Amino acid sequence: MTSHDVVAIARRALGTRKVGHAGTLDPMATGILVLGFNNGTRLLQYITDGDKTYQATVVLGAATITDDAEGEIISKGDISDITDAQIEVELAKMRGAIMQRPSSVSAVKVDGERAYDRVRAGEVVELAARVVTISQLDILSIRHLISSIEVDIEVTCSAGTFIRAIARDCGSALGVGGHLSALRRSRVAGFGLDRAVTLHELKNGGFSALPLADVARATFRIRELAVDECQELSFGRPLSANPTDEIFAAMSGENLLIALLANKDGFAKPIAVFAAAN
Repeated sequence: MTSHDVVAIARRALGTRKVGHAGTLDPMATGILVLGFNNGTRLLQYITDGDKTYQATVVLGAATITDDAEGEIISKGDISDITDAQIEVELAKMRGAIMQRPSSVSAVKVDGERAYDRVRAGEVVELAARVVTISQLDILSIRHLISSIEVDIEVTCSAGTFIRAIARDCGSALGVGGHLSALRRSRVAGFGLDRAVTLHELKNGGFSALPLADVARATFRIRELAVDECQELSFGRPLSANPTDEIFAAMSGENLLIALLANKDGFAKPIAVFAAAN
């Protein structure tokens, strides 16, 4: 199932075409997919930019064209002399801000076309490396099998990080090849599995959508508006500057999301308005 398949299910279940998601999941992956609908779609770009947490299984001993188990094996390596300490050293190098080359079979666009479409058309695609931040990369377990080594990891990373690339680069550094055999996303920005609903619940209406105010509080710093500030916004006037240059969610005393505010020209100005400020 693709992320688009899930969006199609949500459109039917919610009775609206205006549904989007905050960050694609590979078809082989499981876990959190944040959906926004109607007015909530306007918050998705900010949720997509948040960090994410994954649990994954890296397989050392074979490289694939897709960097995961769904792709054709393109090389194999002898893992008999690879030690746990060597694996730990190579994965430790990936913590922090690093240059990472996205998987060739990814949704990254090349001259306006998805990289995976170009690969499927027979092109050889190698994407440019870019800076990503991996704030957590923990090894949960290591299993030495006959012809491969399986490494379970937990990763917290910035938007744009490819977990498949971690497997590929670890295998390449060890000279044996590597790919991903399992991937589960357990958190996207302020949303974890504890808030998730199943596809069955989505299809059958067994859930309650999160109010925009709750989404805002999980995503942004909050600015609680006084009555006079609500009135100023209703007249289209800016407010005094926010304490930092981050985006703030402006909330009314009735816990309504009024607007998103960003500092500009010495004032806090709305970049998106959600409810009448009165």
